[in-house]
Amino acid sequence: MFAVIVKVQIKTQHREEFIEAMLADGRGSMQNEPGCLLFNIVEDHADPNLLHLYEVYASEQAFDLHKRSPHFQTWLEDTKDWLAAPLDIYTGNHLFPSDSVWKKQE
Repeated sequence: MFAVIVKVQIKTQHREEFIEAMLADGRGSMQNEPGCLLFNIVEDHADPNLLHLYEVYASEQAFDLHKRSPHFQTWLEDTKDWLAAPLDIYTGNHLFPSDSVWKKQE
């Protein structure tokens, strides 16, 4: 499985609209992308304008499809001026749990 971890710092004045757009992207990923198995959005305890995304895809190719999806392209365009810092993105392959236990998040 291919994992993506993203640190997202939001401008305070755009927090509510950013979160709405983020939720729409997460829903679009889960509903429209068979290769997206997990899409978690976590609000930081110390900073409510800091989000941590944890996404799991069946493969790196599935993540590439995600980046070209209409809902992701809309999210990129809508939120580009609402970020307080560039996205901090990390990717990797799952070591645990094994690929055989993964199923699509409901």
